[in-house]
Amino acid sequence: MIKLLPKLFIKNYKNIEDPKVRNAYGKLAGIVGIITNIFLSLIKIIIGIIATSIAIIADGLNNLSDSFSSIITLFGFKMAAKPADKDHPYGHQRIEYLTGLVVSIIILLIGMMLFKSGIDKILNPSALKPTLITIIILILSILLKLWQFLFYRINGKFINSYTLVATSIDSLNDVITTFVVLISIIVYYRFQINIDGYMTLIVAIFIIINGIKLIKGRISPLIGEAPDNEFIENLGKDILSFPNVLGYHDLVVHSYGPLKTFVTVHVEVDAEQNINEAHKLIDDIERFINNKYNTNLVIHIDPIAINDEYTNGIKEIIENIIKEIDPIFRFHDFRVTKENDQINITFDLEIPANYPITNTELIDLINNKAKMYNPKFNLIIIIDIIYNDYE
Repeated sequence: MIKLLPKLFIKNYKNIEDPKVRNAYGKLAGIVGIITNIFLSLIKIIIGIIATSIAIIADGLNNLSDSFSSIITLFGFKMAAKPADKDHPYGHQRIEYLTGLVVSIIILLIGMMLFKSGIDKILNPSALKPTLITIIILILSILLKLWQFLFYRINGKFINSYTLVATSIDSLNDVITTFVVLISIIVYYRFQINIDGYMTLIVAIFIIINGIKLIKGRISPLIGEAPDNEFIENLGKDILSFPNVLGYHDLVVHSYGPLKTFVTVHVEVDAEQNINEAHKLIDDIERFINNKYNTNLVIHIDPIAINDEYTNGIKEIIENIIKEIDPIFRFHDFRVTKENDQINITFDLEIPANYPITNTELIDLINNKAKMYNPKFNLIIIIDIIYNDYE
């Protein structure tokens, strides 16, 4: 049923790179959530009133709030599918992150409300009136919510949707919530011991913790989180797989949504290579990467004088100096120019974030060591801070 619904209601359901298909998944998830949550909410509130269980009523209200979350999901996918315009040239896909954040905040608020209800129930306990029908309905509710969790989770992972994954966590919270409520009802039904309020507190704490985790996870992509290391590694391997590519650096990834990823990189080629051939190479790389990863890649060419013995000799000296200071350092964009009596040596130096030596101290240290080799050396060093895993 989880995979059957997309097949039945979404045309070209496998083509998730198509914004229309992605939007269709969001609509389907929203409609499924609204129908199932309203149904569960009504049933639970009714049996909660009959059984005089605040935990069941709270669980039903929780499901009612889930229907509002489904409406938010529906709205979020609709807005995220809007095409780019003059004010938003990169599209509207980050709205999906915002709706995921809203759903996460709702989860947190529900947990806080349940916590208050649990305290009230502990301080003012009342007799429960559970029946066998109550227990059966709660079991069926757990099974339906478990299906809902799997539906959101599998489809959310399939289309890489923050909102659906957040909603799946909410559904899992509901499974645990109802299960805990079921335990309290069975305990009272079998032993006449009222633990309704304590069970509500346990559920509330669990939901609050998950709500905080989800909020942190949704804020991160809005601020601008680091790209996935595996994605970066695969991208680099693909770039290096092209003939005549000597290396790459300054790889930067910007995400404006699940289907809007912009990448820039500097690719090193032989300085003696024909400019038209180099241009064609870059076009080939951009086309291949964009088709494979659905990105917008822009490449800057860096010509490297690999056959210049004078430049290579100076480069070897600088490399020895840098490795002597710290073997983990790397450098690129190495250029040598003469100006009057001075030898200008320009390059970018990659250092890990939070390195114990300040940039100014590091530059002065390298310069001083270089002048010991040749007083005419004038190093112009640009520091590149590397925030991803530094090897």
